[in-house]
Amino acid sequence: MSEEAVYLIQTDTTVGFLSRSSARLAEAKSRPPQKPFLKVCDSFKTLNRFIRVPNAHKNLVRRAQACTFVYKDQALRVVHDPIHLRFVRRLEWCYSTSANASGTRYDAEFAHACADVVVTDGRGLSERTPSRIIRLGHTRAKRLR
Repeated sequence: MSEEAVYLIQTDTTVGFLSRSSARLAEAKSRPPQKPFLKVCDSFKTLNRFIRVPNAHKNLVRRAQACTFVYKDQALRVVHDPIHLRFVRRLEWCYSTSANASGTRYDAEFAHACADVVVTDGRGLSERTPSRIIRLGHTRAKRLR
């Protein structure tokens, strides 16, 4: 697997682009390269390499399903879905974003044109409900979506 490739895949929430290269994802989505991407991780241990989760929220972050956490201006998520996790484990962590042009809805033609590799499974590729987003403070958590 190439770390520079842009993969089109059904994630644990919706259809998404995954890559280890944030520059390649920004180029594919035509969005500013300085705008940060979500990092998906294969485990809580991997997530801890990027941020130190406050003690008050460790259990929440470990157990949350299809939930993105924002802490210190970083968006991170641990993947629990077994099908999606099988793919993420190969990269250990990667950047993730929805498979659409910035500010628009999912378009299969656009997504296939931007992806280097299309990964499909029995679920196919379909737009679904996005993840919940929770901003973590040192002691409090606030749901954003």
